Amino acid sequence: MKKGLLTLFIVAFASYSQAQMKSPPRVEQGVSYELAQFRKNTLSGIRYELSLNIPESKSERIKANEILHFTYKKQDEAPLQIDFKEEAASLISVSVNGKAVKPVLENEHIIIESRFLQSGANEIHFTFLAGNAALNRRDGYLYTLFVPDRARTMFPCFDQPNLKANYTLSLTIPEKWNALANGKLKETSIRKGTKTLNFAASDQLPTYLFSFAAGDFKDFTAKIGKEDSKILYRETDSVKIKNSMDSVFTLYRNSLAYYEKWTDIPHPFQKHGMVAVPDFQFGGMEHPGAILFQNSTLFLDKNATQNQLNSRSNLIAHEVAHLWFGDMVTMDWFNDVWMKEVFANFMADKSTGAASDKSVYDLKFLTTHFPAAYSVDRTLGANPIRQTLDNLKNAGMMYGPIIYNKAPIMMRQLELLTGEENFRKGIDEYLKKYAYSNATWPDLIRILDQYTDEDLQSWNKVWVNDPGRPVFDNEVQYKGNTIDQFTILQHPEHGKEHKSWPQEFQIALFYPDRVEKTEVKISGRQQEITALKGKMKPLFILQNSSGIGYGIFGIDKGMLSNFSLVKDPVNRASAYISLYENMLGGTGISPQDLLYFFTAQLQNETSELNLRLIMGYISGIYWEFLPESQRIKESENLENTLWKGLQVQTTKNNKKILFDGYQVIFQSKKAYDNLYAIWKSQTPPEGVSLNDEDYTGLALSLSLRNNNNNDLLQEQLARIKNPDRINRFKIIMKAASSDQKIRDDFFKSLSEKQNRTNESAVGAAVGYLHHPLRQQTSISYLPKTLELLQEIQKTGDIFFPDNWLRSAFGNYQDPKALEIVNQFLLNNPDYNKILKNKILQASDNLRRAQKLVK
Repeated sequence: MKKGLLTLFIVAFASYSQAQMKSPPRVEQGVSYELAQFRKNTLSGIRYELSLNIPESKSERIKANEILHFTYKKQDEAPLQIDFKEEAASLISVSVNGKAVKPVLENEHIIIESRFLQSGANEIHFTFLAGNAALNRRDGYLYTLFVPDRARTMFPCFDQPNLKANYTLSLTIPEKWNALANGKLKETSIRKGTKTLNFAASDQLPTYLFSFAAGDFKDFTAKIGKEDSKILYRETDSVKIKNSMDSVFTLYRNSLAYYEKWTDIPHPFQKHGMVAVPDFQFGGMEHPGAILFQNSTLFLDKNATQNQLNSRSNLIAHEVAHLWFGDMVTMDWFNDVWMKEVFANFMADKSTGAASDKSVYDLKFLTTHFPAAYSVDRTLGANPIRQTLDNLKNAGMMYGPIIYNKAPIMMRQLELLTGEENFRKGIDEYLKKYAYSNATWPDLIRILDQYTDEDLQSWNKVWVNDPGRPVFDNEVQYKGNTIDQFTILQHPEHGKEHKSWPQEFQIALFYPDRVEKTEVKISGRQQEITALKGKMKPLFILQNSSGIGYGIFGIDKGMLSNFSLVKDPVNRASAYISLYENMLGGTGISPQDLLYFFTAQLQNETSELNLRLIMGYISGIYWEFLPESQRIKESENLENTLWKGLQVQTTKNNKKILFDGYQVIFQSKKAYDNLYAIWKSQTPPEGVSLNDEDYTGLALSLSLRNNNNNDLLQEQLARIKNPDRINRFKIIMKAASSDQKIRDDFFKSLSEKQNRTNESAVGAAVGYLHHPLRQQTSISYLPKTLELLQEIQKTGDIFFPDNWLRSAFGNYQDPKALEIVNQFLLNNPDYNKILKNKILQASDNLRRAQKLVK
């Protein structure tokens, strides 16, 4: 029955797609689904030969030549559209099959008339100036970042994921520069202060995975497998380099070995290569042979915290997983971009978890994914995992915590539903069937459907195609001192639709001398747990004690007074998260009471991941859900508790977490003087290790509490030696300045695209502009912040719109700020739906604060 319905859907979809092909697609901006389908049906055998002459100065344009080869199924008189999002003057000459033609650039497409094309092999030559939008040209280096549809901003191409191609690249660069690309380096020639690097043809790749980096990079070579593999980097801290380089390659090799064994497929591409990018706007990007990584995540000193080490291992594992999931098997259309991300995160969790016991894996999975997923899924702007997409120009807006964090939770539940072995067999079939090709989520579900008797279509609707999360509670009836009936109930958090989330989780009963745990597998709106009938009445009940279940789980208030009985770190993490989510929903506990509870745990909590979790919650409650008068009242007591906890904690990482928390919340003069002395003397508290970046962060924290901070900021600038970190600080210090005119001028400057190119630094700077201690003046920036959002989306990379909004609205509780949001949405009823959702997501805590701040 279910397989028959799925087949009908696939046939209907294919018929619809064929119907769409009857007429040629319109010439419109972006890459429409209609255009993508037309080209998929008419193009094959695509090859690009690119030659770029890159000057040292980032202000000089890059001269380029391209030969585009392809096989074409000619469609009557329909013209061919080749994507190129640049000004007409950048397209210098075009010749088609040996005949020069007049360059025609219309709505971001080069139009090639049908009369110049032939059925079969075709060859088009372009001479042009490369577009800069996705070249990320900085002082002394550049790197390409073409995901999801930005290859067309640099060179003429068919910029869609299901037209894979081979790329042959030649780069002419300054002689002192270095470079890396997808293909192996074949030969290098030097002439008059420049050198030309010729790279071998890449493997079959979609345009968003074609990449290169060039610049004043150092390089380090090590073996990965039998091949010499190179990493390019600009880090200047020799201690960090020495402490990190072997670890980076070891983590890479370990991830590679795990995936080769798990998938039974050898590394799918011709080479390995990495580039560590300063101020990289992503964590990483999975270009085969030229994976980009955020420099600060890779290079750590010997005092790195467990969280930093976890972040590095997860990042490397994530990007290496993409070589199979996304690079070898690529989504057919960017509505399924989440597929590559869910597998990268899910498999990264598996590979890094393989090196530790289950409890460590469970705690990391819980604290990494659940709070981030809830931060979007609880909001009025929540989006489903799988979204619809009409045009690739909107694809960048689909990224966010749902695909990176809810999707792995969903995938874990799917593995539990089908069984680990059946799940692995299904994924193995999927990878081998679609290797070096493209696939959709229905393709994968159709395969997994063969390995289980469960109703995956119904499951898929609520987990993948719908947004939101369930609210769970329990009803307990006692007979004397024993449980007579225990019922779990669930309903959607928002809306009146009657639906349920099939999933597994655990319930724990806590007694003075023991804990009794029961596994629950729920599929409907309510379910009696017969295994609990006859159990002794506990001191309290902890729902979702294993942290595997997804949703809001009700809180037993008996837990708060008996929390010392919760010995398992995973149980504690699940309880912390449930308490916070219930507080946000206005049920169970007030912000002030939860602040007191979390503060009381600071000296007792021994798990680094849990301590970081509750410290983050303390900061959020303090700044977002306490009125200013209450914050001032609580400030000194909280400072003292943190400082005392810093002395009591025994591990250096836990001490560091509390020290970082102390400098986030402090407001008293006593605390300022204490921290200023630490910064000035560069002498950290006993047992706490601070590096250059820590002192930079401390200087910025101090500057927010200093009404004349120019000297402090200038002294910190003079301390920084790394040129890339100097450039970053110069951006941020304008936003942190105590001079309002400097801040006003800085915000005004962000209206210009060229002042937003370092998106990582700008995002951090916007956060300082809108810090709660500056909001009396910064609230005036909010209307313009919203007005700029569509321009930010058009010109920035995929994570920048969300970063822009959250950095601006993240800490507000002022009703006037919410009024600005509501008025903007009211005045723009036809606003882009995805961007509107991002506004609702970023302002969710602001909306909740109106009820919670009392």
